Parts: sequence; C-alpha cells; structure tokens
Amino acid sequence: MGTELSSAVVLITGVMASGKSTVAGLLAERLPRAAHVRGDVFRRMLTSGREEVMPEETAEAKAQLELRYRLSALVADEYARDGWTAIVQDIVLGKDLDHYIARVRTRPLYVIVLAPSTTAVRSRETGREKTGYGPWTVDALDSILRAETPRIGLWLDTSEQTPEQTVSEILDNLPAARIQTD
Repeated sequence: MGTELSSAVVLITGVMASGKSTVAGLLAERLPRAAHVRGDVFRRMLTSGREEVMPEETAEAKAQLELRYRLSALVADEYARDGWTAIVQDIVLGKDLDHYIARVRTRPLYVIVLAPSTTAVRSRETGREKTGYGPWTVDALDSILRAETPRIGLWLDTSEQTPEQTVSEILDNLPAARIQTD
C-alpha cells in the first residue's frame, strides 16, 4: 500500500455529504507522502464577485467553477511532480468529470466516485454542522451523479460503510480506479 500511489493524483468526487472530505483526509493519512487538495478552497478564495453554482447555472458561475477545477488540477499536478500523492476532493459531476480528467496531466490518475444512497446522504447532511445544499436538493444532485456522470473509475456505494471502511475498499480496489488514457 502507498507505493502504487507515489507521484499520483487521486480524485474523490460525489455529491455533497457523500463523505468526500473525510475519506480524502483519511486516505491521505494512510499514505506515506500525500497532500489533501480541497477544491472548495479555490471557490472560497474568491472574495468579491463570487457566484455560486445554482441549478439554473449562469455563465459567470460556470466560468468560476472551471477556474476552480483548473486550479485544483494544476496544484495536484505540481504535488505529484514533486513526488507526492495528491488527493483531490471536490464535486465533479456530469460532463465535468471527463473535462477534469483531461486537465490532470499526471499519470497514474485514479478516480473514486462516492455514491451513497439519497437516504444516507440526507442523514449525513442533517448530522453535520455545515450545510451545503442551499437551493439544490439531494435528489437533484444524485440524479446528475447517476444519470449524467460517466461510469469511469471506482464507484462505491458507501451508504453502510464507515469512512475507514471506504478507505480500505479504495486501497483494496485501486486498479479499478485507475484511468486509462491513450
């Protein structure tokens, strides 16, 4: 464990409250040299003029989301170039997943999609201090995840798993998460 991930990028994605932050942090702690790249940090760096991504997306909100993805991919590549495993944690759904994969230059690249049930997500959302859904609904994001997101990488139904069990499953099934490119 760990040597397979030297100088690699791992993207952990899923809907809000799917466990991305916790799982990414725990995975990074289990590796000998890892950086946890939180995509939301780049959104929060926009101090004025920030537009949140809403169900009815604006051109400006989309441009800011694209900037966030570009920045996290660049940071992940730089960590990997210096011998680190970059664990990127962000909401990358639908066609954005293919675009994100194309942005990351580092290989190997692994994609982990956390896909707990909507019941589990609702329970997790009510049990945490921060709330992320705002104008979104769990069902709407779950629909984008399941109907519009390409079935690439390792998809995990983590509804009944602890974060530690999820990390173990990721490490045990790492080859299934590897993205093959030309």
